[in-house]
Amino acid sequence: MILTGAEIRKRIGDDIKIDPFDEAQLNPNSYNLRLHNELLVYEEVVLDIKEPNRYRRIEIPENGLVLSPNQVYLARTIEHTETQNLVPMIEGRSSLGRLGMFVHATAGFGDVGFCGYWTIEMYAVQPIRIYPGIQVCQIYYHTLEGEITSCASGKYQNNDDIQPSLLYREFGRTEDDQQLKFDFPLS
Repeated sequence: MILTGAEIRKRIGDDIKIDPFDEAQLNPNSYNLRLHNELLVYEEVVLDIKEPNRYRRIEIPENGLVLSPNQVYLARTIEHTETQNLVPMIEGRSSLGRLGMFVHATAGFGDVGFCGYWTIEMYAVQPIRIYPGIQVCQIYYHTLEGEITSCASGKYQNNDDIQPSLLYREFGRTEDDQQLKFDFPLS
């Protein structure tokens, strides 16, 4: 089952933590999350799943930034969330989808116990101007049946920033490889 907005509100501070929380972002069965003012864009022409890929950081100015087609933009939410005893999931907002902007290409499913900012994958069908602070996606919560095992660790658990793909770790790369971050200054 999916929690209603009233149930989300009731569980804030208990099973659900959203910081900052704003009642105005609560929907009948979800909560809108806002876009932070930074993006990551990969620098590689061909992305390699077995290797760390170089990326650069872009700041979204107050007057907006135009996203180009054929480019993946990684962003994060302003809100930091933590969920216990529920499965958190995110979906793009239909108003953005109707403008040809896809939010969370494939990664809308969170683990029980996830704690951190949501990294969202954005893709534009045609050029579109975005702004920092827009309500970019919505989080909703599923109840569980059976014994609950909470996510205590993982590649993306307890993050404090946008997370590029760490898939290369599944191919035997070590933690030392994270030093290959290639984070370029804001442009």
